[in-house]
Amino acid sequence: MRVIDRRWWARGDSSETDTVEESRERKPTVVEDLEQRLAVAQERVQAVLTEHRRAADEFEQVKLRLRRDAAREVERGRRTVLVEMLEVADNLDRAIMSARSTASTDASETLLRGIELVREQFLAKLDAFGVRRLQALGEPFDPSIHEAVSMAPVDDPSLQGMVIAVAKEGYVIGDELLRPASVVVGSNG
Repeated sequence: MRVIDRRWWARGDSSETDTVEESRERKPTVVEDLEQRLAVAQERVQAVLTEHRRAADEFEQVKLRLRRDAAREVERGRRTVLVEMLEVADNLDRAIMSARSTASTDASETLLRGIELVREQFLAKLDAFGVRRLQALGEPFDPSIHEAVSMAPVDDPSLQGMVIAVAKEGYVIGDELLRPASVVVGSNG
């Protein structure tokens, strides 16, 4: 039995000086051309995939940035509303102080108690949003949380640099200052 290799590129001509091995390594130009086109197409596919991954990563980063910006904007709006609501608490405090300074009758005591209850309820609602009052009276003056509206002379040296009166309450939300307390600071004359 005899096997004849009919692959034309694998056949060697006896007239050529090529060896049988060299003739087997040669490929037809069509195959070489197709391999080149395949290599170019694979390079293009890799380039497109790389560009696609880069674009997808950039898109994810933009989405995250937009979410952070939107969250910041919502928080900024929330703080603005809460600061405006603090004026209501201030007015309730003023109404209570005014009612306490006037002549006391049963009707005014009832009205005063009603206003105090409304103020307590309002402060409880603010607390539900994370807003707390700063404790300023009797504390050392701290410019990061207090705003000095005036200074008053004190005889006791231990009161120097201390908050001796609060003109307007200060508030914090979480660990951040929402509004500084307006205070009167004691000085030695």
